[in-house]
Amino acid sequence: MSVKQNGQSLSVFLLATCAALAAHCLGAAAQPAPAGGSELRPVYASHEEIAEGKRLAEKMCASCHGADGISTSEGAPNLASQRPGYLYLELKAYQSGARGDSAMADSVKFLNDDAIVKLAAYYASLDPAQPSAPGGRKANLDPVQAGKAATAMCAGCHGETGISKTPGSPNLAGLDPKYLVLAMKAYQGGQRKNELMKSLLAAASEADINNIALFYALQKPSRAQTPAPDDQAAGKAAAAACNACHGEGGVSASTTPSLAGQDAQYLADAFRAYKDGSRSDETMKGLAAALDDNAIKNLSAFYASLQPRQPDVRKPLTTEEWTQRCDRCHGLNGNSADPRLPALAAQRLDYLEKVLHDYRTGVRKSREMAAMSGVLTEMDVDNLAAHYASQVARAIVFVPVPAK
Repeated sequence: MSVKQNGQSLSVFLLATCAALAAHCLGAAAQPAPAGGSELRPVYASHEEIAEGKRLAEKMCASCHGADGISTSEGAPNLASQRPGYLYLELKAYQSGARGDSAMADSVKFLNDDAIVKLAAYYASLDPAQPSAPGGRKANLDPVQAGKAATAMCAGCHGETGISKTPGSPNLAGLDPKYLVLAMKAYQGGQRKNELMKSLLAAASEADINNIALFYALQKPSRAQTPAPDDQAAGKAAAAACNACHGEGGVSASTTPSLAGQDAQYLADAFRAYKDGSRSDETMKGLAAALDDNAIKNLSAFYASLQPRQPDVRKPLTTEEWTQRCDRCHGLNGNSADPRLPALAAQRLDYLEKVLHDYRTGVRKSREMAAMSGVLTEMDVDNLAAHYASQVARAIVFVPVPAK
């Protein structure tokens, strides 16, 4: 290998540091060395080495990664202007089997270090890809705000923050998001019979449903502002059979709904629906079958009188907050300033999604990335990928400094 520093071979140094800082021409020879014996020590790949890297790339890499390092193949990343040390390290990982991709491993297994350095230098020297077109999918920066916007269609019946003022319409504020997601999907699929709800949710995506559920779960719960005129004391006695699932105070967790503070007429209608089979649940059908209409009204009045409690749901990080964390390593807007770490700006959307999923599931190994990605939701992955795919990539971000 013949990458040079002040005319001397630095093969061992370059391999140890992975610092083939491609196409960087610092005019050290144009200025005299500073007094005191110090001198500037640029490290760069020569034009000849980059040209040799290009010849290798055309033979081995262009079919997947594009002749100019900009991929048109699904799942294959853009390599143009990628950081050279990172490319070197990843190619070595494929050679060793650490990446576990048989197609890539077969492609690079016979390359020597000299060829790998030149490939990395060539791709690093290219102009980067342009960001995703403005018409492409945008990152949703705040799922809670997105949920609030999506609930505009719900406010007429359920109240602006999910506190019902309409008899027969349930409270939604403070319900566990897992329960709300299941309930909305049941309306979509017809397992719950309500034509209005089915039509309102017909066009809602998975992300919309998750955002709506999160928004309501984070709202301060309160009793429904609707009448509950029946015998609450009699209802309390009947509620003993419900405590195991719905909690002694009507507060439960996860996919079993809390009943505390719920609209009484909605609860009564739900009991009747379980009793006649129009709402399907074998456990609830058996319990409701033993109740007459007075018992149903009393039980509903009792639960409506109780004070609801907030579920243990934390507000997730927004995409902006996540990107602030990612940018600590990958550079501002995904433009890495460390040659060992990949640039993310203007990378293919499908590739970014795949990589984040692979880190989450352990298919791709990295202690740092596993810790970061392990708490990401599907929505976080989609939003982060969309964000970085839409950023403008910068070709040169390295700032060489004089040796001390």
